[in-house]
Amino acid sequence: MISTLLVANRGEIACRIFRTCRALGIATVAVYADADADALHVREADTAVRLPGAAPADTYLRGDLVVRAARTAGADAVHPGYGFLSENAGFARAVQDAGLVWVGPPVKAIEMMASKTRAKELMAAAGVPLLAPVDPAKATADDLPLLLKAAAGGGGRGMRVVRELGALPGEMAAATAEAASAFGDGEVFAEPYVERGRHVEVQIMADAHGTVWALGTRDCSLQRRHQKVIEEAPAPGLDDALRTRLHDAATAAARAVGYRGAGTVEFLLAADGRPYFLEMNTRLQVEHPVTEAVFGLDLVALQLSVAEGEPLPTTPPPPHGHAVEARLYAEDPARDWQPQTGALLTLDVPDEPGLRLDTGYTGGDTIGIHYDPMLAKVIAHAPTRAQAVRLLARALERTRIHGPVTNRELLVRSLRHPDFTAARPDTGFYDRHLDALTHTPGDNADRHLAALAAAAAHAARHPDAVGTSRFGGWRNLPSQPQIRRYRSEPDGAEHEIAYRTTRSGAIDAPGARILTATPGHVTVETDDGVTHHFRLATHHDRVHVDGATGSYTFTALPRFTDPTERTEPGSLLAPMPGTVVRLADGLAPGTTVRAGQPLIWLEAMKMEHRILAPASGTLTALHAAPGLQVEVGALLAVVQDAQEEPTP
Repeated sequence: MISTLLVANRGEIACRIFRTCRALGIATVAVYADADADALHVREADTAVRLPGAAPADTYLRGDLVVRAARTAGADAVHPGYGFLSENAGFARAVQDAGLVWVGPPVKAIEMMASKTRAKELMAAAGVPLLAPVDPAKATADDLPLLLKAAAGGGGRGMRVVRELGALPGEMAAATAEAASAFGDGEVFAEPYVERGRHVEVQIMADAHGTVWALGTRDCSLQRRHQKVIEEAPAPGLDDALRTRLHDAATAAARAVGYRGAGTVEFLLAADGRPYFLEMNTRLQVEHPVTEAVFGLDLVALQLSVAEGEPLPTTPPPPHGHAVEARLYAEDPARDWQPQTGALLTLDVPDEPGLRLDTGYTGGDTIGIHYDPMLAKVIAHAPTRAQAVRLLARALERTRIHGPVTNRELLVRSLRHPDFTAARPDTGFYDRHLDALTHTPGDNADRHLAALAAAAAHAARHPDAVGTSRFGGWRNLPSQPQIRRYRSEPDGAEHEIAYRTTRSGAIDAPGARILTATPGHVTVETDDGVTHHFRLATHHDRVHVDGATGSYTFTALPRFTDPTERTEPGSLLAPMPGTVVRLADGLAPGTTVRAGQPLIWLEAMKMEHRILAPASGTLTALHAAPGLQVEVGALLAVVQDAQEEPTP
């Protein structure tokens, strides 16, 4: 029996595993990097062991330090979570060599599935359908489009779509470099890219006594940068024959490698309905909660039971209902998914029947630059798909998040998009719809009402400026019009709010009037007689306004000058804090570059970002170098436009 479990991970998954451990009476041990000293997973563990350093390579990826921490803290078992060392066969072997229980699959199974190329060979032998590999050196225009993938990793790292034959060598080099940086293995392979395919997977649970469960299907097609954003179970629109075929293939894959514990077999479903094996993840998946909700299971509890040698029941419980999960990221979808950092001031998700929150953050925590920008997963479970989607969209809409920009509004709009509500998900969803999903109309009436509420709350905080009444303390006298100007974030739209107090003590504005106003709550009535309630929170120069139809963040104007407004044209600035990982070949002052050419690669929060030449011209200055850590707004390079006159 496991008595004390160390979780070799951080954030949301560590907190989620600790929750099950508490329910089972198992003591918990956390490990943490210096940047995570005050993190939620550290606060929730019974014991925590420091891993000196901040970068993952120095901390969470140091298997020797993690094993030492487990022995030091008196743990008798290790759970790897997902990511980091979860699919590292050497780490699993080291855990077992140290006399600890490994809560994961056999080392041999991890090794056999560690390379996607080798995994495909095994699956072919087991009769699992595959996409035919393409030799990049022999590829022709007829083979396009191609998908390049890192053989030793996942999460979208080292992955490229190639649509032009001339771009293949450069993309191969870029994918190889990224794969080597992320996984220590630069092997990259190519296969046909299936346009508008679906990402469908089967959850596997197996014990050491020959029982293998196929726990239904999940659809994970809505992805950005080849990373999942919205997942659901069961995958909609599959007929019984296809569902059975996927279950049988996943079970065959698990038996082919002698699998034990939780795992996932992933498939690409072509537009004609044909499934192809992608890979087997020898770990717990991020999206496992939707399967738990549908089957009424705790997969972590089952992992622990299997690790203790217990058998699974012969058959799993029957599924019921539908579940949908949305990953809440600190990122700006409208700006190439740029990850965001800073203080998370408020994170408040509604607590309603059918909703579940898995998170590694609470209000007051800080989102740093070293790790994945996922803040939380919000899961909805209901009798039907339509009900689950509606419940999740409304929960996200009512969620209060104050701090860095997030993808919350994108998630709400995605869940309500006709293609998604009609159960037509595919991996090209955001390629087609991102602009529309992130567009904010200039005449957004709800946003303007929220700005009016911000102005009223400001007035309530400063009654000497405009007077008081029985509601927010307005003087029962007419006054001159008051003007407040705001910029909404992150779209940058400006709002000018003009209002005045009336003899009755109310505040009037064009098309609306303020009924009540305090620094934290404002009630607005529009001319059509509809009343709107807003909750407000002010932090420095920003005010966060939460209403029934959405949440808005405003910066009072004038504000501090943006870094891009303080630099000369042609300056390449760091869009976020991060580390320079490489430069374009031969890049140096005096190099001729073309508009849109990738010049500098910046890594932040487990994602790689390309800094492009703003115009064709000459590189006149280069301040970036591999390994350099930079802050947001840092000057990386300068390109002089070919049409500009040289500076004397």
